Amino acid sequence: MVEKDRKIEKFIAEYTPFPMCILNPQGKVTRASAKIDEVFLYDGILDADIFVLTGIKYAEFQRITDPEEDKENPLTIQRNGKVFKIEASILGDDEDAGLALYFHDITNFETLKKIYNDEKICMAVVNVDNYDELSSNTSDDKKLTVTTEIDKAIRQWCAGIDGSITRYKEHMYMIAFENKYCDKLVENRFSILDDIRLIETEADFPVTLSIGVGVGGKNPAQCDQFAADALDLALGRGGDQAVIKRGSKLEYYGGKAAAVEKSNKGKSRIMAHAMKQLIEQSSKVIIMGHKNPDMDSFGAALGVYRMCINSNKDAFIVLNYYNDTLTMLYEQAVETDLYTFINSEKAKALVDRDTLLVIVDTHRPSIMECADLLTETDKIVVIDHHRKIEESVENATLSYMEAYASSASELVTEILQYSVERKNITKLEAEALLAGITVDTNRFAVKTGVRTFEAASWLRRSGADTTSVKRFFQTDATAFNLRAQCVANARFLFDGIAVSICEGKHVDAQIINSQAADELLGIKGIKASFVIGTNDKGRTVVSARSLGEMNVQVIMEKFGGGGHLTTAGAQVDLTPEDTVVKLREVLSEFLSVKEEEE
Repeated sequence: MVEKDRKIEKFIAEYTPFPMCILNPQGKVTRASAKIDEVFLYDGILDADIFVLTGIKYAEFQRITDPEEDKENPLTIQRNGKVFKIEASILGDDEDAGLALYFHDITNFETLKKIYNDEKICMAVVNVDNYDELSSNTSDDKKLTVTTEIDKAIRQWCAGIDGSITRYKEHMYMIAFENKYCDKLVENRFSILDDIRLIETEADFPVTLSIGVGVGGKNPAQCDQFAADALDLALGRGGDQAVIKRGSKLEYYGGKAAAVEKSNKGKSRIMAHAMKQLIEQSSKVIIMGHKNPDMDSFGAALGVYRMCINSNKDAFIVLNYYNDTLTMLYEQAVETDLYTFINSEKAKALVDRDTLLVIVDTHRPSIMECADLLTETDKIVVIDHHRKIEESVENATLSYMEAYASSASELVTEILQYSVERKNITKLEAEALLAGITVDTNRFAVKTGVRTFEAASWLRRSGADTTSVKRFFQTDATAFNLRAQCVANARFLFDGIAVSICEGKHVDAQIINSQAADELLGIKGIKASFVIGTNDKGRTVVSARSLGEMNVQVIMEKFGGGGHLTTAGAQVDLTPEDTVVKLREVLSEFLSVKEEEE
């Protein structure tokens, strides 16, 4: 460094009226202004390493010498009860050029910003789940007591966050509160969800709440809309949970209780009537499910196709690929010559704005047979039984999403009961729908309610042969041996969790994994099972099952998947071994949170 540069540094350090220091290229302090003690209380910081003083690397200070970088990602530090913004400039133009750091006290600004953010209004919408079912299952003398206890619990919770509460329906509340209490709600993981479940009722299910919270809106109206969107998502995921929407970011809490089956079939009748009208008012109907369809997706598609046949409308089922488990059912459908199957390219050529697009057994565009169709028509119907996630079809004309339902085939069967005569259902359609219900309930063992058996009974009366349905589930000896090997190789983690890897690549990896996971639940003491394998495309497939004590849907969402409280899955780009490592981490976090809540 030349003598001229040293003089410039000395001048800057002596006459700068606020804290500053000069660094050499090694990140050591060579000079500092007299006011640097407002930032650092140490006696003499000369020759000290700036990383030791601030915890910020030298490269970060070099980054903010660019005005654009400084504007996008400024550097701040907190020292001595104050907040300082750091600016940097280069001193010199040779390889020995150092940096000048300037520390601006922005404490007052940060304090005002915090007050402004803390006092922002947040909106929450609280819904008492299954209020009608709760009322109908409670005697008149007990009903007033239960509703009073629910109201009291919600108002006490609201008082704890200094909120303003309005009950605008028997089962719904609107709450306005300050943003500073949002962290408190998250820290307590919305304890009201647990408190409300403790209320004793005469019903055979607990009282649960769904809560949608809107945070960070530009105005109260936008916060209100965020809260409504969050509540819709909470309800679509089965209730008993809280969802916070902060702009485009979503956070989920709760979701311990299974969705309660609704005793009233009014919604099915409304859907049947609305769908029939939409079909008749459309030029044609295109039906699609998810990629690599299973029997539930295929059976539901055939059920919707039957509605189109009865309305004398041209209909098409989008099917690009099917696995071995669907071969027998698909070949029988083709032999009837009743159904028209097309691939994605053909579907894109056929679709127009007046086409009705019916999506079954999924609401996620990323896993649909042909998501491009969503933007090509103005008429979309979604029929799904999976818990709703952030990625979903927007602006659907009709949406029939019921997390309590066992399967999409169950929902379609109920719609068919109110839209077509039983004699018009073919034997194959009845068996396909019954197969769909059977596969998603693990042969009526899980997620099965009264309405599930009613739907199965209607299909049986419509001609479904249970023996024929059983043949759809037959597997070859190779698949049977692989499934047995998966069960034999299972490892047991934590308390009652079984994990197994299916070796090799298999076309039917998803089916083998799910069947093995189901069988592992039959082992005494097992609460949840996870089976991991690789499909023929090299992707790792995870199947998760539980008996209801553990919400496997929440766990699979960490892997980009989803499903239900007791049945879920995901596909990841990790190796099976790395997937097991990540699964251990997720389970460890999940179980530690659960212990804290208990």
